[in-house]
Amino acid sequence: MPHRYQKHYTRDEARALLPQIRHWLKRIVQLRDKLEKYEQRLSALIEPGRDLGGELVNSWLRTVADIKGAFSEFQKRDIQIKDLDRGLIDFPAFVGSKEVFLCWEQDEDDIEFWHDLDTGYAGREPL
Repeated sequence: MPHRYQKHYTRDEARALLPQIRHWLKRIVQLRDKLEKYEQRLSALIEPGRDLGGELVNSWLRTVADIKGAFSEFQKRDIQIKDLDRGLIDFPAFVGSKEVFLCWEQDEDDIEFWHDLDTGYAGREPL
């Protein structure tokens, strides 16, 4: 049976990425907050016939590009962001010969749980 993910992580490989993942998550949340502020300011300016060029739109576009860039760090590694606010991350892995996710939440010190590809957080099992 073919595997759903191309990249799979050992616990040590996933653990080694945690400092970088914490950084990326923090950056995405900061950028998302910045984007929301720009969008509030932009929506206040939107009126029929009004040109919305200028620095505010450019800042908004740069922030969108930065967020896409930060998300791509996860995407290109096959790492799944399941809940951004909780910092819930899944790493494709194998437990025995079974394809699963190693599951980590940003307030956890280490990767200590796994779950089936389709059960999600509720199906977490200790490693």
